[in-house]
Amino acid sequence: MKVPFYNQEGKKIGEIELNEEVFGQKLNPDLVHQAVMYYLSRRRKPIAKTKDRSEVRGGGRKPWPQKETGRARHGSIRSPLWRHGGVTFGPTPQKKYQKKLPQKMKIKALKMVLSQKLKDNEIIIVDKLNIKEPKTKLAKKILENLATIQKDILKKRVGFILAEARKSLLRCIKNLSNVATLPFHSVNLIFLLENKFIVVEKEAIERITQKLISKK
Repeated sequence: MKVPFYNQEGKKIGEIELNEEVFGQKLNPDLVHQAVMYYLSRRRKPIAKTKDRSEVRGGGRKPWPQKETGRARHGSIRSPLWRHGGVTFGPTPQKKYQKKLPQKMKIKALKMVLSQKLKDNEIIIVDKLNIKEPKTKLAKKILENLATIQKDILKKRVGFILAEARKSLLRCIKNLSNVATLPFHSVNLIFLLENKFIVVEKEAIERITQKLISKK
């Protein structure tokens, strides 16, 4: 399939041929949901921690004799039955929240999201992004230029995918609200879904295509 690509002034300068295998996939919401749950589970850090009866301080002495008191028998004041005692089956950092998902399913889900975004005109391909000086107003000017292609781009979250990291460009883009950047080799499902519009360099989209095709 052929799609237009633009310069950073927002003017169409040509067309690029995109691989149907990567950008022509039919959306399967269930598979995408599984992939999202997989990536979110990897982000989750098990920091909740409670102490069981062996970890709570004190309680080494039996509270009262076993017999002849008329009271229920107890061995420690740190029993889960007691106030300030240990917690039974409480959360621990050893708990694993990560889910499993085959590599083929992860790649398939990524292709589906790329295809759907292209279908919805939410991917804008630019020839190359260049900024002479690391000034935020120059980066904002690029967004304003691209608004001629997608008028809502100034109101929504935008993700820039670059062919290579350029410090001057990254420095001024990060000052813009609702704008994120990512090198092409780190492109992932969550980044695509978190950002309404994706602005990707022509070289970057070619490398992404090669990467996804090679991981069949």
